[in-house]
Amino acid sequence: MGYFSDKKILVTGGAGFLGKRVVHFLIDAGADPSKITTPKSRECDLRVYQNCIDIVSGKDLVIHLAARVGGIGYNREHAGELFYDNIMMGAQIIEAARRAQVSKVVAIGTVCAYPKYTPVPFHEADLWNGYPEETNAPYGLAKKMLLVQAQAYREQYGMNTIFLLPVNLYGPNDNFDPESSHVIPALIRKFVEAKRYNVPQVEVWGTGSASREFLYVDDAARAIVMAAETYNEGDPINIGAGFEITIRELVELIRDLTEYGGEIVWDRSKPDGQPRRCLDVSLARLKFGFHACVSFPEGLQKTIEWYKMQKMDK
Repeated sequence: MGYFSDKKILVTGGAGFLGKRVVHFLIDAGADPSKITTPKSRECDLRVYQNCIDIVSGKDLVIHLAARVGGIGYNREHAGELFYDNIMMGAQIIEAARRAQVSKVVAIGTVCAYPKYTPVPFHEADLWNGYPEETNAPYGLAKKMLLVQAQAYREQYGMNTIFLLPVNLYGPNDNFDPESSHVIPALIRKFVEAKRYNVPQVEVWGTGSASREFLYVDDAARAIVMAAETYNEGDPINIGAGFEITIRELVELIRDLTEYGGEIVWDRSKPDGQPRRCLDVSLARLKFGFHACVSFPEGLQKTIEWYKMQKMDK
């Protein structure tokens, strides 16, 4: 029997972008679909502690993916909500899991937890060497507190909670809402629609000089399932693809893949966000054998084609 075959598993956020893929890989790894619980946020508000108690009851494994997230603009406009919602959901799920004597909890952090001026590539040891980039600090710090909680509970209660730090994710089924989307779906939507409607120019935030690292959603889901099975230590682990691309290069790549022929206009009055982001991913390979498999151009092409198909269906 495989590791997951007899386990009752809770995946918070399991109906979401990343969560659906995690559930898929859990089943691939031998989990019984009938023993996987994926509560929807509108039916189970994790900011209410009693709800957390109810859904962890009887579970063997909790994978906490539920989060409230958004791009730079959304983070600036909803800083307080993002801090409160994320810290309350995470802290209460972990506490409820402790009280229910859940065997293992996988808590998902964020690259936004790293200090603004972290040397590239980001090593896990750099996590506490400064304050996060201001536009997403409330979100990043709320998620980082789950690492503090996980390590404190491991020390006091012997609770097996692990903490993973994924970079920005992308892929089919991502959030393409212009009010709250991250950079890749926002750009894909802009360029696809500009080409479709013959818009002469596309406006992009910032200078294009900032860099990012991106991980295809299936790779992220596979990493989470691998860690859930084999990683049992208290140290945080980066989950990424191990490459860096500037926003300008990203914009030009998406322009080319969408075959948009108009002009790109940079709105330099808008923030760039954190200057650079790229993870050292050697620890994930060492500890549980993870490395990204989907190349960035391949993943982008799949995401663009998925978005085009959704638009055609409407």
